[in-house]
Amino acid sequence: MEPLLFNLNAADDLFAGVSDFLGGEPGRMTLRDFPDGESYLRFETDCAHRHVALLCSLDRPNARTIPLLLASGILRDLGAESVGLIAPYLPYMRQDKVFHDGEGITARHYANLISTHFDWLVTVDPHLHRIAALDEIVAIPNRVVQSAPLLADWVVRNVNKAVLIGPDSESRQWVSVVAGAAQAPFLILEKERLGDRQVRLSEPDAEIAADQVPVLIDDIVSTGRTLLATVEHLVGIGAAAPICIAVHGVFADSVTRELGDAGAARLVTCNTIAHPTNGIDVSALIGAAAGELMRSVASTSQDA
Repeated sequence: MEPLLFNLNAADDLFAGVSDFLGGEPGRMTLRDFPDGESYLRFETDCAHRHVALLCSLDRPNARTIPLLLASGILRDLGAESVGLIAPYLPYMRQDKVFHDGEGITARHYANLISTHFDWLVTVDPHLHRIAALDEIVAIPNRVVQSAPLLADWVVRNVNKAVLIGPDSESRQWVSVVAGAAQAPFLILEKERLGDRQVRLSEPDAEIAADQVPVLIDDIVSTGRTLLATVEHLVGIGAAAPICIAVHGVFADSVTRELGDAGAARLVTCNTIAHPTNGIDVSALIGAAAGELMRSVASTSQDA
């Protein structure tokens, strides 16, 4: 019996693409809020004795995690053989150390929550800086989809004479791989965070970007202060209008307008989070990874 895939809140095109490459049946369900804010869920496709995956965008995690956990519990009540999670964007990964007394490592706590309620996990480029691998905090089988080949392909097809720029040391792990695949030079800036919405950056070398198109690459754009500061400096030294690429466009503030006002030529994101800037489709890679995990879990359950 083919697996089931339910869509909690992802964009329809991402759901369709993942479903195609997963090779599963798109399930029907209802998810809505009661007037008091509690969630109502009803699965309309029979889940009994089937392996199930939930596709869930977690860019607003405080509001979306409760329905997600309820969905997992209800599916098990309905007799699902296994329940896996496809979360293109995995939240709470940036708090990966105790920065101040009284804090906790929320990356570990959120990962433990997911591990407790699901049988496997697929995500795209989680923000792992001080955590070497997702296996360190996630206790279930998982696959991390790497977007770098897709980003590199986009750069090759759309930018002539690109120089890739990483806004901070954390971005080196993505920028260096994309630059290698795109056969483009790159440089990494140094960032000092002064607050939630204020950063100070080292200045890019004007000579490096003089006759090239700067392509700024980051994994997450939230407030966009880092990208904005970089764009403003590049425009100020007379560089070509920068192009900004992000894996996950969280967009907590009005960053898209501000980047355009500052002189950015274009802002492009992967479709891990639905947004008008989506220009890089990760559905094929997600679907393939989820299909591999689902088959592995199904095989293990049959052998047990």
